[in-house]
Amino acid sequence: MSEQRLTRINKYLSEIGYCSRRAADKLIDQGRVTINGLVPEMGTKIAPSDIVKVDGKAVSEAEKEEPNVYLAFNKPIGIVCTTDTRVEKDNIIDFINYPKRIFPIGRLDKPSEGLIFLTNDGDIVNKILRARNNHEKEYIVSVNKPITPDFIRRMGSGVPILGTTTKKCEVEKLGRNDFRIVLTQGLNRQIRRMCEFLGYEVTALKRIRIMNVSLDVPVGQWRDLTKEELDTINKMVDESSKTEEASKLQSSAIKSQPKPKSGSRPGRHKS
Repeated sequence: MSEQRLTRINKYLSEIGYCSRRAADKLIDQGRVTINGLVPEMGTKIAPSDIVKVDGKAVSEAEKEEPNVYLAFNKPIGIVCTTDTRVEKDNIIDFINYPKRIFPIGRLDKPSEGLIFLTNDGDIVNKILRARNNHEKEYIVSVNKPITPDFIRRMGSGVPILGTTTKKCEVEKLGRNDFRIVLTQGLNRQIRRMCEFLGYEVTALKRIRIMNVSLDVPVGQWRDLTKEELDTINKMVDESSKTEEASKLQSSAIKSQPKPKSGSRPGRHKS
């Protein structure tokens, strides 16, 4: 078997639309994946003839031939964005009850509502979830006390949470206790943690836009993404990937440059 035909197990599960690579890594870490009856290590590669099972059930490469599904769903409060239907009874998969295997792109907290994508295309999941892709997500948020100009300024300037400072973002006051915020990163419970740091408590949170797609279906309903929406999304993630790769190459080039010798000054030469 040639090395070129081997595929990492997490990539394989993503490519056939079983789950994202991140979710596959979690399944592997939990020991729920087997290859030819054996539990693999992280990073194990498989051949086309290998038998892959998740929770004892075989997954098939034939799933690749099924057309990709892309859904825009208005998640209700109380629904959990997990594919683990064994553990969480109020999970997003059972709620939608779609006839094909799908999984969410990213997440919304259980007490939050609004727009979330679901798909069986692992490749687009990986592209959208890349931390450096800077894709916009817009939210309407209500808090437990009146919003001040200082709150808006500090939310937009960056707030220290989870060992880092959040990126600068667009924040607009909408009402006495309501504001709009556009994020380009996805830290865990980011908006809630930002508000908590500033002494506020979130009482309602709704995501109304992801990238170029706005929320336009009733709570608990979903629709297919249009061809135009998908074309734009693919263009956006491709451009982000190119920008990220260029950034990595530039960083690598800088690191590989020889350091000036002690006592010398870069850019100056003795005559």
